[in-house]
Amino acid sequence: MKKLRLTVQLLFTILTNGYTYGFLNGKIYQGRLKYACVPGLNCYSCPGAVASCPIGALQALLNRQGFRIPFAALGFFFLFGSLLGRFVCGWLCPFGLVQDLLHKIPLFRKRKRLPFHSVLKYGKYVVLILLVCIGSLFLFGGFAKVPAFCKFLCPSGTLFGAIPLLAANEMLRSQAGRLFLWKLGILIFILVLSIKVYRPFCQYLCPLGAIYGWFNRFSLVQLHWEEERCISCGACENACPVSLTVGEISRSPECIRCGRCVGACPQKCLHLTGTERSRRTRQKKST
Repeated sequence: MKKLRLTVQLLFTILTNGYTYGFLNGKIYQGRLKYACVPGLNCYSCPGAVASCPIGALQALLNRQGFRIPFAALGFFFLFGSLLGRFVCGWLCPFGLVQDLLHKIPLFRKRKRLPFHSVLKYGKYVVLILLVCIGSLFLFGGFAKVPAFCKFLCPSGTLFGAIPLLAANEMLRSQAGRLFLWKLGILIFILVLSIKVYRPFCQYLCPLGAIYGWFNRFSLVQLHWEEERCISCGACENACPVSLTVGEISRSPECIRCGRCVGACPQKCLHLTGTERSRRTRQKKST
């Protein structure tokens, strides 16, 4: 499962950021594919990105003059949320892959969570409400609407967008100022923290994870626990990178469907599959 997941993460990152010309020339792809979004946090401004970020798209729709409900963005979140939930975070997010790779570096004593996790985990909902929604509708940066999350916080945009563009474009480098230094500081802090703590941005700050987490209980992709076969050995809980109990696995908004618990279970009573209802239906038909 680990090798399969890493392969999918790498292939999806290459597929969605494969515009080589942009990296070589410091230019952003602006073709028709940019009108579409990919499910993960994938910066529009990345010179290799061939599609847009759903959080960026949501902010752009909220930035329009006059309030209009962003049905296109909401429909996108409902579609991928109801199908995959936070499976997107675990398998299809480029910045999630970066944090996974950094956590493998054999430095520091590894932690699954930060202290005060029970409070800090709500940080991503605060970011969603204050920066993505309110920040796009009202008064950030003066009286003009701005994409506040992308502009002031998003480390994925700094890593995949700002740094490659500045590296390839001398004119842009001359214009980089305090805002870039601020975001660079945030990026460095999160990257260093990722070596010690598992996916700190995903656990505590990512608004996309906050949205998909709402769908975890009823999304099509689920991690099912066959309680009657469980011997309560705790192997799945030890393997879980975010310290979920066996009863919380899949149901919790924090579960990213990474599948480590599936590989660790000696009784094979955890399965990454469709909905519980569909599983029960298949069982009834077989009997």
